Amino acid sequence: MSDIAVRLTVSPPPHWRSGRTIQKMMQAHLLALVPALAMGVAMFGVKAASVAGLAGLVAVLTEAACLKLQNRDLDVDNFTALYAGILFAFLLPATAPWWLVVIGAALTITLGRTVFGGFGSNPICAPLVAWAVCRLSWPAAMDIDLNLSHFLINYPPDQLKHFGVESLWQYDYLELFLGKQLGGLGASQVAGLLAGGIFLTVTGWISGFIAMSFLAGVAVTAGIFWGIDPNLYADPLFHLLTGSTVFGAFFLATDAASSPVGKIPQILFGLIAGAMVIIIRVYGIYADGVPFAIMIANLLSPLLDRIRPKPFGGR
Repeated sequence: MSDIAVRLTVSPPPHWRSGRTIQKMMQAHLLALVPALAMGVAMFGVKAASVAGLAGLVAVLTEAACLKLQNRDLDVDNFTALYAGILFAFLLPATAPWWLVVIGAALTITLGRTVFGGFGSNPICAPLVAWAVCRLSWPAAMDIDLNLSHFLINYPPDQLKHFGVESLWQYDYLELFLGKQLGGLGASQVAGLLAGGIFLTVTGWISGFIAMSFLAGVAVTAGIFWGIDPNLYADPLFHLLTGSTVFGAFFLATDAASSPVGKIPQILFGLIAGAMVIIIRVYGIYADGVPFAIMIANLLSPLLDRIRPKPFGGR
């Protein structure tokens, strides 16, 4: 059949296929996580890989059980559950107890996705829902400094929160960029996450508008506070390189189901989420702030999506 004949074939939408599938999208996202996971294993040891593997396995099994209970076709081979489970694991300490990993991965699928209708229907990024439940329910097990106390350095956002700017001399920004810092087993590997994020952006799997505006929101808001009093507030580069900022920008804020669609809404979404990160870090009790900031912005997505161009000829 000629190309023009295919174009003129009348059928249910979509009429023009791009060849992209959910399975291919998830494969690209999983590939983008490999550099950060490798750096996490190099930093924290094999335990980091076991936490990520367990979280992914439990997420897949939970997804299969939920689909079975709903009498729906099993489609766990599309890798969406595996990806969601590993995203949750990236936010955990590398030495997180097995029961916490199991509970969090199961909550990622059940509470984060299934109760809203499954993949693509969740109004809030699913791994963040599970992270918030675990963080509020078992704060000691989620505490990075307590779980990684054998390291001689502290979690940078905690160091800033509890000891102030004058205590940040111990951190070298190049080492922070290379992942030589405490944090989530994958969320603190800035160089690997940046490489994966650029790959997803260049290949068109995620929106660069959300990621770049998120980082801009963090940098600008941190710059305002730093300009007010550099002896009290950390500079923008510190906030960009620590915590889960880069992870949030490229892998959490860009969640297709819980982020806006239009370009202007996406830019506003990213700016709001990025600004909220610094506001939470400065005024809140949580040192990182990225997960809660993105969840707050997720709740604004339906409102932001109402910002759209006027129809041609409309007043």
